Amino acid sequence: MALDNPAFARNSAFSQQGAVAGAQDISAQQLQEMYNQPATPPAGETMAIDTTIQKSVAAFGLLLVGAAIGWVTAPALPFLWIGAGIVGFVLALVNTFKKQPSPALVLAYAGVQGVFVGGISAFYEAMFPGIVVQAVIATLVVVGVTLALFASGKIRASKKATKIFLIAMVGYLVFSLVNFGLMIFGGTDSAFGLRSEPSFIFGIPWGVIIGIFVVIMAAYSLVLDFDFIQQGVRNRAPKKYEWMGVFGIMITVIWLYLEILRMLAIMQSSD
Repeated sequence: MALDNPAFARNSAFSQQGAVAGAQDISAQQLQEMYNQPATPPAGETMAIDTTIQKSVAAFGLLLVGAAIGWVTAPALPFLWIGAGIVGFVLALVNTFKKQPSPALVLAYAGVQGVFVGGISAFYEAMFPGIVVQAVIATLVVVGVTLALFASGKIRASKKATKIFLIAMVGYLVFSLVNFGLMIFGGTDSAFGLRSEPSFIFGIPWGVIIGIFVVIMAAYSLVLDFDFIQQGVRNRAPKKYEWMGVFGIMITVIWLYLEILRMLAIMQSSD
């Protein structure tokens, strides 16, 4: 039989040695590349548009519940929504710098920040009746138009635009901190600090011009959020990163709403 043939056994041994040597060569050349390649999660465990939308709806539903609580309790418990704003800010920082997204923390942010949004909305509504409805409609319009333009391919995130966005964000952050400091330490008596300064150009209040600039930044921030989700789905990122996309959209929409609310208040107070 062939198995008893010494020549066959010798050739078989040589073949096995060649196979081992070949495997060693492959290992030396390709092992590092194979190691560096990210593992692709199984089907059903990657990011998807529909499940991201479902989670976004759930998070914004919780936000609305918190907003209703903040709205109702604002007259009797003003410190509730102020405290919620502080807690929401802390949760935003935790979610932003946390390496792994946490559904519980994202939902906690939605509920707590909802109380703050509801309370501050009631505060503005008491001074300027009807302003909240206007701000909500304007926010929905900006979000809807941005989403439609992104879905149609009219606008896209780019490296150059993102760099400009980051520079503008740093500048706006510095301005906001200076303005807040002036308001706290009595550097200005205006309700909105430097935003309430006299008209800047063509009779348009300075604060309104800043508000328009911020709304444009918030719209581009939404583009970055949509792009993150799109790239995650395309690259089959793990499903847990859907919550990161949800958090990004939520924090941007809240920022957009608050800026529009403040801009409308400045416009009405300057009349």
